[in-house]
Amino acid sequence: MMPAALTPKKQPLDLHLFTTVHDLPSNPTDRWLTWLSQAANKGKLWLAVAAVLGTRKGPTRRAALRGMGSLWVSSAMSNGVIKPIFRRVRPVAYPDKPITRTLRRAPRTFSFPSGHSASAAAFATGVALEAPIVGAAIAPIALAVGFSRIRVGVHYPGDVLAGFAIGSSLALASQHWWKVRPTRPAKVRTTQVAPALPEGRGLVIAVNPNSGSANDDTVALIRVALI
Repeated sequence: MMPAALTPKKQPLDLHLFTTVHDLPSNPTDRWLTWLSQAANKGKLWLAVAAVLGTRKGPTRRAALRGMGSLWVSSAMSNGVIKPIFRRVRPVAYPDKPITRTLRRAPRTFSFPSGHSASAAAFATGVALEAPIVGAAIAPIALAVGFSRIRVGVHYPGDVLAGFAIGSSLALASQHWWKVRPTRPAKVRTTQVAPALPEGRGLVIAVNPNSGSANDDTVALIRVALI
């Protein structure tokens, strides 16, 4: 169940925040945000990042795999399951919206939650689980993708926050099926000295009858060696 704070029931506040972001003065970053919003369509931006990360063996390759896996699951959950349930209509287009904030193709799906935000959060979180430094570098881009969806006028802030929550949660849940590789080597326990047993009394020995040579009577050898 989606948290109440992220559902469309908070539309008055959502609409107010959406209008506030829309009314911010135009600036040079708008063109970049519009490009970023379009680059993230169908996960193309994150697929390119994953391809770069996957060129090197080790944590970055695992990070790319976990990031893309989390992205695909979150995208399917957001677009295929949750959107048809809430069926929230997207914001009404403003007639005075600058061309620098106009997408080449208007989205036709429902608004809640933001699939772009869910995919961005899932990828960034998945990468951070395996490669924290790389994930920290990607996080601002993921946040910018979410903000861009509000700035270009295709999502309410609540849609974006819900997408972030869904994507991050699913990426974190991936550890249940695929454990994160430990960054610290396993500790080697020191040899423990067993207490002495007078004449071997109380000692229990388990023998594997299929080990050793077929001609060896392991039990007989042990009986000779011990009392």
